[in-house]
Amino acid sequence: MSQSPLFQPLKIGALELSHRVVMAPITRMRAGPGMVCRDIAVEYYRQRATPGGLIIAEASQVTPTGQGYPQTPGIHSEEQIAAWKKVTDAVHAAGGHIFLQLWHVGRISHSSYHGATPVAPSAVAAAGEHFTASWTLEPFQTPRALELNEIAEIVEAYRTGASNAMAAGFDGVEIHGANGYLIEQFLQSRSNKRDDIYGGSIANRTRFLLEVTRAVAAEVGADRVGVRLSPFGTANDAGDEDALPLYRHAIAALSGLQIAYLHLIEPRATGTGKADVFNEKAPSAATLFRDYWPGVLIAAGGYDGPSAQEEVGKNLADAVAFGRSFISNPDLVERVRIGASLNPWDRPTFYGGDEKGYTDYPTLQMLDATA
Repeated sequence: MSQSPLFQPLKIGALELSHRVVMAPITRMRAGPGMVCRDIAVEYYRQRATPGGLIIAEASQVTPTGQGYPQTPGIHSEEQIAAWKKVTDAVHAAGGHIFLQLWHVGRISHSSYHGATPVAPSAVAAAGEHFTASWTLEPFQTPRALELNEIAEIVEAYRTGASNAMAAGFDGVEIHGANGYLIEQFLQSRSNKRDDIYGGSIANRTRFLLEVTRAVAAEVGADRVGVRLSPFGTANDAGDEDALPLYRHAIAALSGLQIAYLHLIEPRATGTGKADVFNEKAPSAATLFRDYWPGVLIAAGGYDGPSAQEEVGKNLADAVAFGRSFISNPDLVERVRIGASLNPWDRPTFYGGDEKGYTDYPTLQMLDATA
């Protein structure tokens, strides 16, 4: 089993990984006052670190106006940097590597977080409801269209966020361009109705993604930057009528920037909020876009150990990221390696709270000791 494709070394940018089981960025909503990581996050990430493994830490807003959920951490203050440094120190002490996902939610925000109207490419509200800062559910607000100078300011916020992440000891950063947040709002014609250089054509709608990526790469080095995209995702009222040419263009353009990796969320896995649907007949994102991406490709969404091994074995992806399985299995890497059964996750404890459903899931070693 140790000779499986998932347990071969892999070079990702500046990093040398000993295996290809990646921890996906998972929002857990457990930050404290000032959107600062609490000490329980140190233990959470330490438990999931492995020698030579890669963790992509949860999405963290690069500016206060980029927040869209209660108690999500930021990376725009000195207090946040200091708190994240405890996390990165713990992961490095365990021999692991860790990136931070950089985030701006755009129209998915709410005025309760920062006292201002949410911003977006255009004044188009997302359908549905979301959490306010007080954890109440309310309809999405209609955002305000960004001015050109404000777009430039947000690009700089990503650059500063990347710099702050490196100051906090991260090995690199991942730009969150998926799941209906600001970058994807610019990409997709349903949410982008602009008639300037950021709207209309595919090239114009891709401009913001590329500007952010170039700025971040210039700040920390392209070999320490990844980008996450969800070409066929429907989260937060996302979706483009003609996704294939849009994302083929975006991915081909990103390939010229020599970044460390591209991280694709599978179209086959759909989170409905009540159940998780996996359509095995749908082609994988790696199958659809591999020819447009010559670099390292991480696939995510609906994988288990055998399907991940098959994807990497066929060279459709170079690594596979796991989310919910990593929540409930701090020793997921070892369980995948030996083919062991997994702890089931406890969905009601995904968001908010303390140690329960966060740092109290048992490892195989703990289970054996009590058997």
